[in-house]
Amino acid sequence: METTSTEGRILAVLEQDAQASYAEIADRADVSKPTVRKYIQKLESDGVIVGYSADVDPKKLSGQSIAFVGIDVASERYVEATRALKALEPVESLYSSSGDHMLMAEVRAADGDALGDVIAEEILSIDGVTAAHPSFLQERLK
Repeated sequence: METTSTEGRILAVLEQDAQASYAEIADRADVSKPTVRKYIQKLESDGVIVGYSADVDPKKLSGQSIAFVGIDVASERYVEATRALKALEPVESLYSSSGDHMLMAEVRAADGDALGDVIAEEILSIDGVTAAHPSFLQERLK
């Protein structure tokens, strides 16, 4: 993120601490609170800021497992399959990808067995999904 512009400095603070108050952001970005408020409202309305989240260490979650799942989809079913995947409750986030798989999904479930069930019974049952390749997260390193 480019941090020389006002917008860049505000976004840099939010990326480090999504819970920072307007006063904290103003102090760290060297701008006024009204400026922070104006920029954040604009960034939200423009779709630059799409949400606020907490970073989670999967190893410290009790009763929950997380996997990133690479998903391959038949091109002619991409739109419908993507809609169906976004509607699945265990799918926390879904990304298009230019890597090995067309889509990457963050999937959460009670444990590894439940994650396997979500992949086998829900993700792979969607019309157009041709493959799902899970990587179970073990420990957050940074």
